[in-house]
Amino acid sequence: MLTLAMNGGMYHRDLSPVGLLIENGEERSKLIIRGGWGNFHLLPNGVFLVKDGRPQVMETRAFQRSGLQPDFATQSGPMLVIDGKIHPRFLPDSDSFKIRNGVGVDADGHLHLVISRVPVRFYDFALLFRDRLKTKNALYLDGTISSLYSPELDRRDRLFPIGPIISVSEIVPFR
Repeated sequence: MLTLAMNGGMYHRDLSPVGLLIENGEERSKLIIRGGWGNFHLLPNGVFLVKDGRPQVMETRAFQRSGLQPDFATQSGPMLVIDGKIHPRFLPDSDSFKIRNGVGVDADGHLHLVISRVPVRFYDFALLFRDRLKTKNALYLDGTISSLYSPELDRRDRLFPIGPIISVSEIVPFR
């Protein structure tokens, strides 16, 4: 049973992913390591991955060097928190307020999928991951169009079509 779903990275007009996408160990879209225009290319960007049931967030070049072959992965950007530090391009007094969603994993291996209810700055969003959720690394997934499906929270956003999706489900036993 689906318990949560949110957009899991940036995508092109045809809803195909920008950057790496791996589903069930199969690479659907290649890793992008170059800079460019837009948030995705605000380096360093990163990869959210799951390998053997364990989630992880890594900076893109660290992922590339690691040689990991994840079961699931999505690339997005920019990184919010990199090795315990806020992304160097984020400004505490920025006037860019957007709905934002992101992912981080704390030291105990707990996954944190977060979406803001109101528009926030990158800097403040990164502070949440670093200081409150205690994630050493956290990745921005998307903004403005970010959507969440969570029956438990009675939230079923239908704002925009979305590309890559991160979903959480639970096994429902047969009776």
